[in-house]
Amino acid sequence: MKHISVLLKQTIDSLNVKEDGIYIDCTLGYAGHSSAILKRLKKGKLYAFDQDSEARSYSENVLKKIGDNFEIIPTNFVNLKEELNKRGVTKIDGIMFDLGVSSPQLDDATRGFSFHNDAFLDMRMDKTASLTAYDVVNEYSFNDLYKVIKDYGEEKYAKQIARAIEEKRSIKKIETTLELSDVISSAVPAKYKRLTHPARRTFQAIRIEVNKELSILPKAFNDAIDMLNKDGRMAVITFHSLEDKICKDVFRQRSKENPMFKGLPNMPEEYLPELKTLKKIKPDKKEIEENKRSRSATLRVAIKQK
Repeated sequence: MKHISVLLKQTIDSLNVKEDGIYIDCTLGYAGHSSAILKRLKKGKLYAFDQDSEARSYSENVLKKIGDNFEIIPTNFVNLKEELNKRGVTKIDGIMFDLGVSSPQLDDATRGFSFHNDAFLDMRMDKTASLTAYDVVNEYSFNDLYKVIKDYGEEKYAKQIARAIEEKRSIKKIETTLELSDVISSAVPAKYKRLTHPARRTFQAIRIEVNKELSILPKAFNDAIDMLNKDGRMAVITFHSLEDKICKDVFRQRSKENPMFKGLPNMPEEYLPELKTLKKIKPDKKEIEENKRSRSATLRVAIKQK
């Protein structure tokens, strides 16, 4: 199973893992970050969330070789506070989110994430979920489809693509990834195809819609901050400007200074902002050369001050 974790060292370093701490990996995937955290835990415990049964099964075997002080929770991280509370966990020392789709998901043609391989239009990370890419492509109204492609894909030809999909599906339902890719390709100018694969942004948009990837973020981020102990740390890796904006906005809200004390050299602790945010981190040239999927990644880190 080939998966290279993005910004691995920087993320683990930023969490400042204590050997007896409680740490959460909200996006277990194929256990790259979780493995690195677990190796640093002696008496502590790792809780990892993932809704993908294949990822859970693979990662459990990987983590068992490192230690047994972990638990994999089979649900979306939007439920993190409720699930941890059920287990008697109300405070944590560190938490991370890696919001990228893992390479095995993209590379497994049968999952329907890729525009390079032919497969049924699925794109569900949780295979028990009801909404698929097929439903979005064939059942959404023109306006809803246009909005998804424009907002989540930031696609400048969203209107033309949505119109082409509408026309095609009126003749015959669009069932596979390559059928959809061909429809998208037919809707955009030739010069656009020379710059990038014309389906990239639309596939991204549909995947985000199917998995509700953006709408769950504010609750999850705020719940994570609520649960952090003083000096606890939160790390978020984003791959998309909309994800990054949500993270930045939540961090900004929770790190606002009291205007009465702004600029004081020695502010009393009770008046400190709740969070201190660190400078964002991008992959270096070497990492991008070794893993092209890392090129759009951004790591943001915050420390709970009180």
